[in-house]
Amino acid sequence: MWEPLLIVFGFFIGIIASMTGVGGGIFIVPILTFLYGFLPANAIGTSLTTIIFTAIASAINYAKQKRIYYRTGIVLVITTAPGAYLGAWLTTVIKPRELGLIFGFFLIFVALRMIISLFRKKTQDKTSTVKSDTELLKSGKTIIIGAGLSFFGGLASGLLGIGGGTLIVPIMMVAMQMPIHFATATSMFTMIFTSISGVSQHYQANHIDFTFAVLFAAGTIFGAQVGAYASKKTSGQNLSLIFGVMLMIAGVNMILKYL
Repeated sequence: MWEPLLIVFGFFIGIIASMTGVGGGIFIVPILTFLYGFLPANAIGTSLTTIIFTAIASAINYAKQKRIYYRTGIVLVITTAPGAYLGAWLTTVIKPRELGLIFGFFLIFVALRMIISLFRKKTQDKTSTVKSDTELLKSGKTIIIGAGLSFFGGLASGLLGIGGGTLIVPIMMVAMQMPIHFATATSMFTMIFTSISGVSQHYQANHIDFTFAVLFAAGTIFGAQVGAYASKKTSGQNLSLIFGVMLMIAGVNMILKYL
């Protein structure tokens, strides 16, 4: 495959990643494994490196929209960053086929959860009154639960190269009662630090192809700006539906590859 095509892939991935707060790894990893012959661990390390740039670009735009809960995000980073480092280390001991299957089934699980919630009409547009960043921090139980669960979001980030948003966004929405528009923005902010933590371990394991990461990032940076703008024009229900369908497609493709 022609490597500069990664910029085009990156642009569209950046749009969807920024809109849904997932980072983009759910698409980058399959592209690198299916089209460019990467081993899962190398695809994951390269993906996570790209996500650093995507997250920064998205967070800048979301900051202008005043949709990021900075203090809540920093609290969550306390658990997501160590989780990402541990997850990245696990890629050095898990076999490629097992890693690919774990990734695929994980994506399908999250996708089904999101889609089923739509059919039950439990959309995030119907979330109770929005709490401010300060009010959320004062709810000690909510923060403890959110931070505890977010560790697994960080673990998934380092292990699967997904940035962590695939778990962290649902955690913010369900456990912390944050509307999806705030959850996606805050997720992209925390993803900066989570991804850096995971990348530090992937770099030590020599899992990163920086040429591919930079080409992807060249597209995702611009796509992230479009996605951050488009998300404020899109309903929470539609965002959840986009999120679920994209995860399902990526998960099925990954399982078929490694079965």
